[in-house]
Amino acid sequence: MKYYLIAGEASGDLHGSNLIKALKKEDHQAEFRFFGGDLMKAEGGELAKHYSEMAFMGFVEVIANLNTIFKNIKIAKRDILAYKPDVIILIDFPGFNMRIAQFAKKENIKVFYYISPKVWAWNQKRVLKIKKYVDRMFCILPFEVDFYKSWGMDVDYVGNPILDAILDSIPDDQFKINHDLDVRPLIALLPGSRKQELDRVLPEMIKAADKLPGFQFVIAGAPTFTAEDYLPYLNGRKIPVIFNATYNLLRNSRAAVVTSGTATLETALLKIPQVVVYKGNSVSIAIARLLVNIKFISLVNLVMNEAVVKELIQEDCNSTMIARELDMILNDKLYRTGMLINYDELGLRMGSSGASERAAGLMVGYLGGTTSPSRQPTTNFLRI
Repeated sequence: MKYYLIAGEASGDLHGSNLIKALKKEDHQAEFRFFGGDLMKAEGGELAKHYSEMAFMGFVEVIANLNTIFKNIKIAKRDILAYKPDVIILIDFPGFNMRIAQFAKKENIKVFYYISPKVWAWNQKRVLKIKKYVDRMFCILPFEVDFYKSWGMDVDYVGNPILDAILDSIPDDQFKINHDLDVRPLIALLPGSRKQELDRVLPEMIKAADKLPGFQFVIAGAPTFTAEDYLPYLNGRKIPVIFNATYNLLRNSRAAVVTSGTATLETALLKIPQVVVYKGNSVSIAIARLLVNIKFISLVNLVMNEAVVKELIQEDCNSTMIARELDMILNDKLYRTGMLINYDELGLRMGSSGASERAAGLMVGYLGGTTSPSRQPTTNFLRI
């Protein structure tokens, strides 16, 4: 089979790479071409466009870059027609990917969607377009099954591929020595993988670090940047930036400050207490507050449906509030223990590892016209 995947950001690149690895085990004749990143490229296949040229977040940012976005859509359409895939696998990134799904349907190309768009957060009627243009939806959050069922749509819940990534990562018992870190306890800073996130969030994280000199703060470098990209934010401060070791940084940290996104769930599943932060364009945030109908922004709180971790959004995302929350996490034993107990429940709800293998098995089964009993959509492997 010939597979065409489209991932538009770092988390999609991670999940796409694990899916490619699993598809190769299920389909020994598999060929791949994709919009993605370095992780997907490392698994084999042809990289048509890197996600670093595609990721724009926020209403205002998207509008400002519409020409680039539409240009990339045209490139993708031409490339798909030239490649002639048996199936297109879309990974999250809905503004872009739903246009590709509509195009693919017209061209009679089968469409699988891996990692649902967050249609449950706002404009839920988008589900109707998904029903029309997507052949199968593979979800990674447990509450999405009931959401789609309420719209009359049968989806596959495969578990969460983050569990696969964590399981595959190798703990580094000499992490602090290997990265020349001092003896102070570590606090991880995960500012995100977009330039706009660095601009708006990282300065507040760094100023919060100034308020807690007894700890060594370390920035998890995103693959979209180089070490030099972080220097303007540091202003001479000796805060290390470590690349390609985020899980081991978290494993060795007492706490973390995490920009809202997939990383909040990764941090929780690694059992590291955290404060979640987010600051966007003021107009984009104002529009989002009018349209979005969810109580939380972090995946941890969304899955648990309660405030397990503190969310500091927009005006609350400042160094004083971040330092105050870190102080609670680090020094209030009852508060810290309560968060860790909730993390245990989160782990039960997320289920077991093997999401990539389950998704790949189902996909190959659907493409072959049959799905074996062991690959049937199921939620009985986890607790919801």
